[in-house]
Amino acid sequence: MTVANAKSPEPGRPRARGDALAVLKLLALAGADHAPVVLTSRELGEKIGVSQQAADRYLLALEKRGLLTRAFAQRRQRLLLTAGAMELLRAEHHAYRRIFEGPAKVSFSGIVASGLGEGRYYLSQPGYVVQFTERLGYSPYPGTLNLRVTAEAMRRVGLLGGWNGIRIDGFPASGRTFGGATCFPARMNGHACHLIHPDRTHYKDVVEFIAADCLRERLPVKDGDSVAVDLEET
Repeated sequence: MTVANAKSPEPGRPRARGDALAVLKLLALAGADHAPVVLTSRELGEKIGVSQQAADRYLLALEKRGLLTRAFAQRRQRLLLTAGAMELLRAEHHAYRRIFEGPAKVSFSGIVASGLGEGRYYLSQPGYVVQFTERLGYSPYPGTLNLRVTAEAMRRVGLLGGWNGIRIDGFPASGRTFGGATCFPARMNGHACHLIHPDRTHYKDVVEFIAADCLRERLPVKDGDSVAVDLEET
């Protein structure tokens, strides 16, 4: 679609997802990813080739989706993109990189660290074991290997949010709900494993890994040791 030649939508009908991305992209380029941008709906409409009314509908829809915030002052509005909007743009960026550059790769190092001991309990739950066996091709050793990483390494791990990971669904059992997770094939010091990213986690600087065998014994490593991790998108 050529944004400059876009026609206004029929009243009350939402525009295609591509148009919403065009608005987010324009605002991000204007600096709304880190500071409010002052822009009227008419000015926005002129920039993307639609009417003022259509531009205002875009902004209202994006605001309702939690992708931007609007503050009004003297017939103008201050527009600021949210973290959710930036994640959407990152995912789109990743999709284009995948098309033109092939599967993404991420490498980083981390320090082996003991966790809270919850991995053994969770990985032993039948609801997880069945899914791991079917989707990963093995039943993981009951316990995760935790790596403490730097802020830069955690930023790289965050890029996986746009990757096609292996989904492990949450499920109810024993009167409680167990959350889902996404797994990504990895190699730790050359040994095959999976990075597991739970939907809910209290860790800020720790990444967890699972494997068919005990990674601490197989590598072997202990707390304080540095290991190298390589990931490639499937």
